[in-house]
Amino acid sequence: MAFDRLSGAFGRLLAALALLGCAILFAMMMVIVADVLLRNVAIPGLPRGLPWSNEVSEAMLYLLTLCVAPWLLRQGQHIRVDIVLRAIPPRVAWGLEWLGDMLGLACCTVMAWFAGQAAWASYKAGAVNIKTLVTPEWWWLSPLPLVFVLLAIEMLFRMGRLARSERAPRADAVSAA
Repeated sequence: MAFDRLSGAFGRLLAALALLGCAILFAMMMVIVADVLLRNVAIPGLPRGLPWSNEVSEAMLYLLTLCVAPWLLRQGQHIRVDIVLRAIPPRVAWGLEWLGDMLGLACCTVMAWFAGQAAWASYKAGAVNIKTLVTPEWWWLSPLPLVFVLLAIEMLFRMGRLARSERAPRADAVSAA
């Protein structure tokens, strides 16, 4: 079925982004280790620490969070408090799952719009971040609308899967077995 093929392809895209997030995490770890090593061990010809490491590590943490967020949503691993859903009748809980997904879709769509506006305004204004490194601000804002679009698309796939499921709350990421 077309829905299953599209959902599968989208899932592979999100898995690739999650792997990119893992690579970013590894690179961040290497930057931190190199900085600590260079600060504590004098190696001829190399600087005493990497002054830019904190700033780059912060950026990497931000980017890896953005890379894995849509994949986590697809896996049902975002924060979820489902104690009420498990205590109420299954059909009512299923309806609340719909409500949650619709609210999530609306929030992701609004966030994508405003994040896009912020990135565009930053680009047009030529705003820069001045710390150890000087970088255009829009570099850090531009991934936000893309990620929120991916989250919104995953919300649509979640709604499609929910429509095809039994009339009960989702079984993924439950707080109690």
